[in-house]
Amino acid sequence: MDSDHFKRIFLPFHKKLYRMAYRFLENQADAEDMVQETYIKLWQKRLELESLLNPESFAVTLLKNSCLDFLRKVRPEWLPVYEIALAAPESLAEQIENREQLEHIQQIVDQLPEQQKQVVELKIWDNLSDEEIEQRTGLKKGNIKVIVSRAKKTIKERYLQCEKDENR
Repeated sequence: MDSDHFKRIFLPFHKKLYRMAYRFLENQADAEDMVQETYIKLWQKRLELESLLNPESFAVTLLKNSCLDFLRKVRPEWLPVYEIALAAPESLAEQIENREQLEHIQQIVDQLPEQQKQVVELKIWDNLSDEEIEQRTGLKKGNIKVIVSRAKKTIKERYLQCEKDENR
């Protein structure tokens, strides 16, 4: 992929990538850095990206993972847990509630059996494919799917049970 082709494909996503990075990082300079880093990674992989069906989705996923990695390093108290789609909080009370929900889910994850915890973290946090998890852990792809499914079910059940207990 030459530079003109790269620009035509990926530059139109710049505003969207910046808005997304800013929502994650809540800092203009950090958001700009993450977008720049994403473009650098895309450029370095440009030869592999020729056959992408959805370049926008790939760029967004790459940016999201970069932001999450950055947040884990600079704000260890911030726990991006399991792709929970929490609406953008409008008030301080909602921000506090969302943070408490994430912390609660992290506590549940910490209580999972070690193998489930490891696989779920690789799958969700590190955004690894089943093949990559298979290489890292030695588990079969079918086992990985079962482990992730059971872990998600356990997390959901325990979370809902705790909410139910709190509302009594």
